[in-house]
Amino acid sequence: MADARDVPSVRPDGEPMPPYRFERQSRPGLESRMSTPPRYLAPRYRGSGKLADKVALITGGDSGIGRAVAVLYAREGADVSIVYLPEEQEDAEQTRKAVEEEGRRCLLVPGDLCDPDFCRHAVDTTVENLGGLNILVSNAARLNSQNSLEDLNFEEFDLVFKTNVYAYFHLVQASLPHLERGDAIIATASEEGLKGSDMMMDYAASKAAQIIFTKSIASHLAKRGVRANVVAPGPTWTVLNLAGQRFPDDYLAENLASADPLGRAAQPEELAPAFVYLASEADSSYTIGETIAVTGGMTDSR
Repeated sequence: MADARDVPSVRPDGEPMPPYRFERQSRPGLESRMSTPPRYLAPRYRGSGKLADKVALITGGDSGIGRAVAVLYAREGADVSIVYLPEEQEDAEQTRKAVEEEGRRCLLVPGDLCDPDFCRHAVDTTVENLGGLNILVSNAARLNSQNSLEDLNFEEFDLVFKTNVYAYFHLVQASLPHLERGDAIIATASEEGLKGSDMMMDYAASKAAQIIFTKSIASHLAKRGVRANVVAPGPTWTVLNLAGQRFPDDYLAENLASADPLGRAAQPEELAPAFVYLASEADSSYTIGETIAVTGGMTDSR
C-alpha cells in the first residue's frame, strides 16, 4: 500500500498529481476518510441561475462525482435530493452542509437502490418534500475489479447490474409522471463503457448498458420535451476506487490515470460542469441521446 505519510505532488494550479496517498476501505467506503480527499467545491465555477428553482434527484450524491454535481446544481439555484446507502451518512451530511452553504435545500434519502420499491420511494419523497422533480441524475454505482477472468462471478455480476442498470430503469419509470417539458435525465456511465475493460469487466458491461438504454429511451422522452443524456467520465479520484477493490497498489497510487495525457485522475469538480450543461435547457436544448466523454484526452474508445 502507498505510505499515507507520502505527500502527493501538486501542480501550480493546485491539482494533486500521482502518487496519491490512500488507504483501502471496505465497501461502500467514505470520502471523509480518504488521505487524499477529492476536490468538489469548484471555487472557480460561477453560477448564473441556470437551474433556478429546479429540483434535482442525484443518486450517489453523498460523495464523489455526485457530491460535486449537487454543489454546482445548488450554485445554479436548484434544490437537491441525494440518495445514498445508510452506511454513507457521514458523507451525506457533509454534502448537505455544502449544498446549504450555497443557499439551497438538500434532502437526504438513505436506502438501497437495488430495491425497486426504494427507487420509487426516493422519487416520491423528493417530490413530496421539495415540490417536484425536474432533473434525475442516476449516478450511484457499484464497481468491481478483477485481475483475471476467474475473479468474475455471477453474484457480483448480478449485483453490479442491479445497482448500475436496473436501478436506473426503476428511477426513470418512477420519474416519468413528474418530468415535464424542459426537464432532464442524466446517467453517469464511464469511459470503460465505451471501450471495455480487462480489470472491470462487469462494471464496463453495465456502463455500456446504461449508454444504450439512454440512447434507446431518448427519442421517446424527446417527444415529451425531456432530454436524456449520458456523461462518461474517465479515471476520477473517488472512494469508489478504494472500497473493496482488487486494484494493485501501484495502480491506485500512480497508474490510475496512466493512459490520460494529463498524467492524473480527474477531480469530481472537473466533471460536474458537464452535468450542469445537460441539466440546463438554456445550454442543451438540442442535446438528446448523447454521451459526453470527459476523459482528459483519452480518445481511444476501441
